[in-house]
Amino acid sequence: MSARVPYVLRAPDGTASSDAGKVGRVPVIRQFELTEKVRAYDPKADTAMLDAAYVLAMQAHGQQTRENGDPYITHPLAVADILAGYRLDTASIVTALLHDVIEDTPVTLAELERRFGPAVGGLVDGVTKLTRLELQSDRTKQAENFRKLVLAMSKDIRVLLVKLADRLHNMRTLHYVQKPERRLRIARETMEIYAPLAERIGMDALKTELQTLSFAQLEPEAFDTIQARLNFLRGQGADVIEEVREELYRVCAESGAEPIEITGREKSPYSIWEKMQRRNVAFEQLSDIMAFRVVMPSRDPCYMALGAIHAAYPVIAGRFKDYISTPKSNGYRSLHTGVTLREPRNQKIEVQIRTADMHDVAENGVAAHWLYKQQDASSSELQQFRWVQDLLEILESSQDGDEFLENTKLELYQDQVFCFTPKGQLIELPRGATSIDFAYAVHSQVGDKCVGAKVNGRLMPLRHELQNGDQVEIMTARDGVPSPAWERFVVTGKARARIRRYIAQQQRQNYLDAGRAALAKAFRQEGLDGSEKVLEAGLKGLKAASLDDLYVSVGNGNVGPKDVVHAAYPELRQTPRAPRMMPSLPPRPGRVSARDGGIPITGLVAGMAVHYAGCCHPLPGDRIVGIVTTGKGVTIHTRECQTLESFAATPERFIDVGWEAPAQSANGKPPTHTGRISAIAVNQPNALASLTNAVAKHEGAVTNLKITNRQQDFFEVVLDVEVRDLRHLSNVIAGLRAASGVTQVERARG
Repeated sequence: MSARVPYVLRAPDGTASSDAGKVGRVPVIRQFELTEKVRAYDPKADTAMLDAAYVLAMQAHGQQTRENGDPYITHPLAVADILAGYRLDTASIVTALLHDVIEDTPVTLAELERRFGPAVGGLVDGVTKLTRLELQSDRTKQAENFRKLVLAMSKDIRVLLVKLADRLHNMRTLHYVQKPERRLRIARETMEIYAPLAERIGMDALKTELQTLSFAQLEPEAFDTIQARLNFLRGQGADVIEEVREELYRVCAESGAEPIEITGREKSPYSIWEKMQRRNVAFEQLSDIMAFRVVMPSRDPCYMALGAIHAAYPVIAGRFKDYISTPKSNGYRSLHTGVTLREPRNQKIEVQIRTADMHDVAENGVAAHWLYKQQDASSSELQQFRWVQDLLEILESSQDGDEFLENTKLELYQDQVFCFTPKGQLIELPRGATSIDFAYAVHSQVGDKCVGAKVNGRLMPLRHELQNGDQVEIMTARDGVPSPAWERFVVTGKARARIRRYIAQQQRQNYLDAGRAALAKAFRQEGLDGSEKVLEAGLKGLKAASLDDLYVSVGNGNVGPKDVVHAAYPELRQTPRAPRMMPSLPPRPGRVSARDGGIPITGLVAGMAVHYAGCCHPLPGDRIVGIVTTGKGVTIHTRECQTLESFAATPERFIDVGWEAPAQSANGKPPTHTGRISAIAVNQPNALASLTNAVAKHEGAVTNLKITNRQQDFFEVVLDVEVRDLRHLSNVIAGLRAASGVTQVERARG
């Protein structure tokens, strides 16, 4: 892939930063020009500090150069110029000039704090990437650096502003990077993390440019095609935008709502491509590639202009959104609507109506009027951005960096719905969110203790998908705990991280108890002392940090009980001794040996202990895989089982297995297997009888039944059913769906 010259939008202060398609260096601001630019909007700026920061950056970076051959100092100057375009305070501009000195030069954090104060030192440290990650994968480095960024921006949001400006300039010069794989990695990281972060703090212009620059690298053919089509349309109807702009102005003015300004624009190439992918349509089928912005003098005329436009043009159903009365979490306020132009154009356009102040916030987000909103740009600004606190909670709940990165992307990069608490508090959630997601959005403890939910006054299952405008009341119980089944239907990163944290804690405790019992049994069989003092002596050889870690390792099968016995008593490795207890125990229920011929599995070694996983309940007809666990044998999972993700790091434990042809059992009938079904039924007399009769009617046998949730209107139940294979289970499920009073049936995986 050849290096690409980027498509660059206009800078925040309105000046063009570079031209698309022209090869060449973007002019970089000089130091005295930067100082004058800052003084123009902040006469009280500390110019001595700005000059000192520039001198230090020049000396520190010395002879360092960028990949295009320019002196390295051009990069911090460009970042400072971007932030000055947003009229940020002196500390932010100084941070921009110094943001790479700790990472790339001998200058230390202590020296920065001594010369520029703890505020600037903290900002520079927050922007600086972690350096001691050489042995980690690129994804792990990305995750760990992002963890640090989240912690830093939770203390001061200016860290994020500097980081976004840094990334913007790096993206503008990305075409100079020689390695295609590095360009793709940076572009993908920008699209997945930094563009959504810019959107979350309301910096729409910066977000759009980041997306467009990333899109040009990630999908070069699509980018070129859309650009060519836009250029063609621009040539065909050069005056269309101006004509529509004048027409909209006349419509508004005649209604008594005269706009301050009306502007028209084409939508960005990435926005067009994303809409083509979402709707699965070609470019020619898109009708609304133009958008117009109507700026009004105050709030009330916005609604007057909306009424005038709706009266003058046919309205496109489902396109009206009122973000003035219900602002987005990033402070964005505007009226959105879609209309169809009059004959002969018949073209659909998008119209946004807002005040000048709303427009400033929409374009520049948290950076709008920075100096005037707060003289001390401290973390108090952060209170407007609850999502940052959500990221912190995800950070606390995630087990490792990769999981944190995954859950963060869920939190940042989704369309939203707006729901309300009974007291009228607005809660923003991703589209597809459930009552559990709502509960965790209200508070982590509310989510952990949730036992039920009312949506618009009616009791609904916790997996019910919420819609715009729903009022949700969460019911909690003192002894309520998260259910592992929730993880299958929640969509927010915060909820998933909390549920996984609880599952991990419970799983660790289960492993710990099982490991302690297994070791006690192993030492008892050998007639040896298995006290904690003896075990502690063998911890180092077993690479366990503590006794609890050792118990967990034994419980999850990573360490065998006999390995622990041999570590405590090394002499047993050379001198086998007869156990004092008979080791031959009756086989555990649900567990058979391959040599018994009682399990129709191919690909196993004779004598291997085998059992079916309780997480997915595999049946003949499912695609299956075996997982080898020390001390336990082989566990059979379906290939779609989510539990397999936890074994991805140890592929050597996977065994390729399959189902044998069905054999006849002793009574002449095919062997049966246990399938699990979850159902929701109306809470009425004979409801359980209706369920069990439907199972029996289709030759299934209920071996276990558990009501997991009972409410006044409905109840949820899990049934274990003996069936011959997957097709038999599907027939049973079809019969249950047709049963009286049953509202929902599906195969359960847990």
